[in-house]
Amino acid sequence: MTFGFAPSSAASLSTSAASATRVLEPAEWAAAGIPLLRNPREVVTGLHARHHPRPATAVVAVLDPDERLRASASFTPRPAPADGWMFRNALLSQLRRVIPHDLRRRTPVRTAVLLYCREGDARWTEEDGAWMWGLRDACTLHGLRCGAYITLTRDGWQVLGEDRGGRRPNADSAPEPFGTSEIPPPLPRTGGAASEVLRRVAAR
Repeated sequence: MTFGFAPSSAASLSTSAASATRVLEPAEWAAAGIPLLRNPREVVTGLHARHHPRPATAVVAVLDPDERLRASASFTPRPAPADGWMFRNALLSQLRRVIPHDLRRRTPVRTAVLLYCREGDARWTEEDGAWMWGLRDACTLHGLRCGAYITLTRDGWQVLGEDRGGRRPNADSAPEPFGTSEIPPPLPRTGGAASEVLRRVAAR
């Protein structure tokens, strides 16, 4: 008689259970007291003009108390199952590249927002929940306030957890002019591997 173990099923269950805790449901996000953007369309339009994200591109931005952009970066995460821990690490890496942390402050004064361009419609998905978890955790570790999570699809943009959105810009639209923006547009892309981080810095 031969005895053995089949760890694959148990391992998969424990992995899925752990991953499930790294996703925020819409109700949890709404209850977290995320500060509202005074002018979400202006923020979305500015980030879209600077980074022109395509589907599967994330744009993380840091705003000062007056909602002026201090830094931003866009990147394409590696294809993988939605996992808030992995998204947290990717966001934290980008934040560390573009702006110093505020961990010495007793109360955060700057806010990080996340714009994620993806396929599908504006309804919440498990991937959105993982991004929300990752954004909240990355902000805590970088001394920032956790701000809005915004999806950008071919139908337009939507601030999840709020009844605010619009048809333009969208995933297919051309970037609008910067207008009176104080921050110059980023340098054009020079290519590189698809998995390589696409950084965009807009620090004052």
